[in-house]
Amino acid sequence: MTRVLGVDPGSSATGWAVLESEGNRVLLAGSGVLRTGGGSRAERLGRLAEKFEEVVGRWTPQEAAVETPFSKANVKSAMLLAESRGVILAVLGRHGIPVEGYSPAQVKMAVVGFGQAEKRQVVFMARRLLGLDSDPPQDAADAMAVALAHLQAAPRRTALERLDRGNLSC
Repeated sequence: MTRVLGVDPGSSATGWAVLESEGNRVLLAGSGVLRTGGGSRAERLGRLAEKFEEVVGRWTPQEAAVETPFSKANVKSAMLLAESRGVILAVLGRHGIPVEGYSPAQVKMAVVGFGQAEKRQVVFMARRLLGLDSDPPQDAADAMAVALAHLQAAPRRTALERLDRGNLSC
């Protein structure tokens, strides 16, 4: 079984989801949204680190997938998002968890089949693919989609790793 933590970093809300995969079977083990509340940016980032540390400690993922920033965002938004993403990466790094990054278009392509899909389509497909009874919160659904994209990319990553080691026969 592989346990993957998907993360959708945000400046005020960070979605997370833990998926467990065995063969073709994928189950949602847990998910949520971390909200940092008010205060200075430094205080909010500190709370994000603390809350995310709790998620990682509780779920002990073997791998993580984190959405990369959307490059066309305005500079201020991009900086805030990069700071939150940096906190997430630091916590994962402290735990020695391998991390892969996925762009929003890669995630949408993997889950919906269209890189320009709307957010509601991502929620719908996350719910459908994971067999959920109701729509998850948007940020959590995005994190589920990131983890699903990571699991979908796993066979390609494995083949590329074998190729890099010279162990892939064609």
